[in-house]
Amino acid sequence: MEGSSLPLVFSRSEAVAAGVSVGRLRGPAYRQIFHDVHSRASDSRDLRVRAVAALRVAPEGALVARRTAAELLGGVVPRSREIEVALPSGRMRVRGVRARRRVSTSTARIGGVPVTTAEDTFVDLAGELGLVDLVVLGDSLVARRRTTPEALVAAAAAVRGRRGALARRAAGLVRAGVDSPMESRLRLLLVLAGLPEPVVNHIEYDEWGRWVRRYDLSYPDLRLAVEYDGRQHAESQRQWERDVERREELDVEGWRIVVVLAKGIYREPERTLARVTAALAARGCPARVTSDEWRLHFPSA
Repeated sequence: MEGSSLPLVFSRSEAVAAGVSVGRLRGPAYRQIFHDVHSRASDSRDLRVRAVAALRVAPEGALVARRTAAELLGGVVPRSREIEVALPSGRMRVRGVRARRRVSTSTARIGGVPVTTAEDTFVDLAGELGLVDLVVLGDSLVARRRTTPEALVAAAAAVRGRRGALARRAAGLVRAGVDSPMESRLRLLLVLAGLPEPVVNHIEYDEWGRWVRRYDLSYPDLRLAVEYDGRQHAESQRQWERDVERREELDVEGWRIVVVLAKGIYREPERTLARVTAALAARGCPARVTSDEWRLHFPSA
């Protein structure tokens, strides 16, 4: 089959050697990503393919880095329009590639692609991301088992300057067991307002030691849960019915649940804080908002 032996990305000469004519290479079945670096059209938007293409035109020893590395590692991060690479030396100027110097002593491989490690990626992005986005990244990398909170703390401790201060603060807020970026954001909204930090991923067992229920964010001693409810739940009748039944069970068992929607984080964070504060007070915890730092990261609409 024509071109069946081609790798993910290839040069014109490699395509011709595999039986793809220059005319066919210029047709709709193939795409040129960078100068003399091509891929199949169906693969051309895939991040891994574009990363491999960037390394093809980069100096020897280059690694995929920063936001591109974070995505390939399974982390959640604002996407870059460019493929980001780290160079051990030298410079490169290629449209669509952002290259920076970085001497890495260790490397991770994702699908055969060399990338900066989760720890290096985290501290590198402390120079670009805000506190909340950096914690979201850390939580997601831990969830994908690419690193641990302890490893991120250790990596951040070695970084100096303003970037190091932010990396250390963010690493100290990374937690294991976080299920989603919105869960990270909700937790940080509470913490940055000075409210008690909820327990992540608390699991309750029955009298025989069997798993009964898990709470994303909760205050177990107060039997109070705070949960983010994504809009997709409302689009599934079956999921909605399960949620209603679950919350009825919680009422019977003496638990209270505060459900937070997306608007409660992005548009009405102050109202969310008031709801959680009231729920804490109703459970006998006279907590109150003691810091305005949350306003820097969760501006009201």
